[in-house]
Amino acid sequence: MKKEIENTQLFGSIRQLIEENRQQVAVAVNATITALYWQVGKKINQEILQNNRAEYGKQIVAALSQQLTKEYGKGWGEKQLRHCMRFAEVFPDEQIVYTLCRQLSWSHLRLIMFLDDPLKREFYIEMCKLEKWSFRTFRDRVNSMLY
Repeated sequence: MKKEIENTQLFGSIRQLIEENRQQVAVAVNATITALYWQVGKKINQEILQNNRAEYGKQIVAALSQQLTKEYGKGWGEKQLRHCMRFAEVFPDEQIVYTLCRQLSWSHLRLIMFLDDPLKREFYIEMCKLEKWSFRTFRDRVNSMLY
């Protein structure tokens, strides 16, 4: 009987370690991917702004999307590249981006970046962090016009 209790406690503590580390890995992967999206958006924005022509920018994004999709798969379509560009435009400060990447998922940030009012964005960012809202909860709060 005593062995069973010890084994149960041992199992429980190891299980907790595994779960905690899984969560840490998920946060690290999300943060890295989200930071990549920001870097991609920043590079594209710099290239397009350097040439100052909207038509040229559309061509760059379309051509780049085709090349990246061919090389890395469908996750790099034009729509995704435009999301990356918007992300870098809305959050130009790299330090803020890296902080946000560790606290919110790409799905959260994608929804936040399309909110037009900067105060509204800040409000929802803080609420997400404090309340630890899932993406679904967050989307529902935005749609219900909580702000």
